[in-house]
Amino acid sequence: MVQGTGGPQRTLTEEEIRRTVQDMLAGQDLDGRHVAVIIPDGTRSAPMPLMLRLLHDALAGRAARIDVLVALGTHQPMDDAALDALVGATGIGRDRLLPAMTVLNHAWSDPATYAALGTITAEQVRELSGGRLDSGVAVRINRLVVDADLVIVCGPVFPHEVVGFSGGNKYFFPGVAGPEVIDLSHWLGALITSHDIIGTRGITPVRAIIDHAATMIPTPKLCLAMVVRPGGTDLAGLYAGTPEDAWAAAADLSARVHVRYVDRPYKTVLSVMPRRYADMWTAAKGMYKVEPVIADGGEVIVYAPHIDRFSVTHGAVLAEIGYHTRDYFLAQWDRFRDRPLGVLAHSTHLRGQGTFEAGVERPRINVTLATGIPEEVCAAHGLGYRDPATVDVARWIADPDPDLLVVPDAGEILYRLAAPNTR
Repeated sequence: MVQGTGGPQRTLTEEEIRRTVQDMLAGQDLDGRHVAVIIPDGTRSAPMPLMLRLLHDALAGRAARIDVLVALGTHQPMDDAALDALVGATGIGRDRLLPAMTVLNHAWSDPATYAALGTITAEQVRELSGGRLDSGVAVRINRLVVDADLVIVCGPVFPHEVVGFSGGNKYFFPGVAGPEVIDLSHWLGALITSHDIIGTRGITPVRAIIDHAATMIPTPKLCLAMVVRPGGTDLAGLYAGTPEDAWAAAADLSARVHVRYVDRPYKTVLSVMPRRYADMWTAAKGMYKVEPVIADGGEVIVYAPHIDRFSVTHGAVLAEIGYHTRDYFLAQWDRFRDRPLGVLAHSTHLRGQGTFEAGVERPRINVTLATGIPEEVCAAHGLGYRDPATVDVARWIADPDPDLLVVPDAGEILYRLAAPNTR
């Protein structure tokens, strides 16, 4: 049963949020137990200070141990100052604000982090992926999840370029998972293409893989799935239950809150990226979320003067392979099969749809970076460059070109073309 409430025009009160948290935990055997709480890193908008305070109030004095694990996937670890900011402890310290909780990064690069859960067989992968993939995959997860007596996922749900809608079991895979499922799930999303899977409701093939992997976790699981109002951290909805059911309720609301429809495609889209995205690995959401409304031959400009690198974690591989369409890699698979599939997937997501025929790659749209990454580096990666000093965001908003769409605070709202019969 799903608990909670929400609506497209709602702003939940703190008392409504508190009640949902308390109702979820009512009747749970928490005394003397080890509880693990999985939360997002700073690249997601969410009222994490409030949610952790409410969980702390509900768990402290009952649970013997409370670990808060930041689901980094393969994002760079958060330093102490960033962790303090994430949980609302800036100037206070996590140990004073949340004394019963220990806040930890998912140490994804350390082999000792993981517990092995088993294998999803090639036959299962083939069935779950709709025949797109047919190799088995080892399933590993942060051992804190296995060692705990109860694990609580607490994170927001948004349209997502790999899985359709984020949240739920995605906080386990890829959030605190080993690289095997991360690579397989992201490459499956790339085969479908971000353009076609982003904002797809229901159980996509990628979601099916993730949900199947989650059934291998022996620990009881609960989920607080948030729907964040655009432009801040207020909640339009909060749902509690199993990761599958709470996510499904939140995804239904996210589809009404986080998707905006336009009547026609645009020649140019300017995505203005907030500072929560520190590299292009994360700021690429400025492309993913607007790709559906860019006209053939059009251009997306990702405006982020504060960004000066492609990826702290994966920069070396990206420098070798560049950014290309899916078909570019598939047509030359022998060249790329040994590269990390998750990095190949990211490459295709930022470059977008296109073809590769007779040795010629033809992307559907142009991708231009107006960032701190130098022009020659952009060119070496196969992307366009624009001096960010030539982009006057305020003027472009105040005096709009009819062929230009400006998206402030880009990265979380998905833009789509309205169906012909609704225009």
